[in-house]
Amino acid sequence: MAILKIARMGHPVLGRPAEPVNDPSAPEIRRLVQDMVETMRDAGGTGLAAPQVHVPKRVVIFTVEAERGGGAARDEGDEAAAEDDERGVPLTVLINPQILPLSDELNYGWEACLSVPGLAGQVPRHTAIRYSGFALDGRQIEREAQGFHARVVQHECDHLDGLLYPQRMTDLSTLVFTSEMKHLVESGEPVPPIEE
Repeated sequence: MAILKIARMGHPVLGRPAEPVNDPSAPEIRRLVQDMVETMRDAGGTGLAAPQVHVPKRVVIFTVEAERGGGAARDEGDEAAAEDDERGVPLTVLINPQILPLSDELNYGWEACLSVPGLAGQVPRHTAIRYSGFALDGRQIEREAQGFHARVVQHECDHLDGLLYPQRMTDLSTLVFTSEMKHLVESGEPVPPIEE
């Protein structure tokens, strides 16, 4: 495994759509995912998309810690999904992901990105989504998500379409340097988590 170089805003690989993966179980995709996991963990991120490591393929990885909330959406009485909410979302690999918003409702939340280091901004995202894709073994994954889980998936999948979170922002006055977040604390503003 290797720690890969992360592309930063302005690099062409981040501004164009990524290509579909023909064989999710191919050895080169498995190696790519292993390197992405190591890179994400080294950088302290929550998620990473293949274009961020200079590979224009439709592959994302992410995890959501339990304390971040908003794990898998669930039907009434769905005990397994309720456990997911308590445990968070384990490391997930999605190949050729697709997202379907479950409503038109949007929520503004703070986002940061490993490809936009040192900045954070308020970004509108769908509050609940259904997403699908393939695992490394070719098995289909289909889940519903809400809250931070839904935000992370939307953020990572935007990378596959050549979009960075500042392009989703509706008010650039909320784009701030993370080093200046202390001023938000002093003013009583909610402080964002500083990670992708």
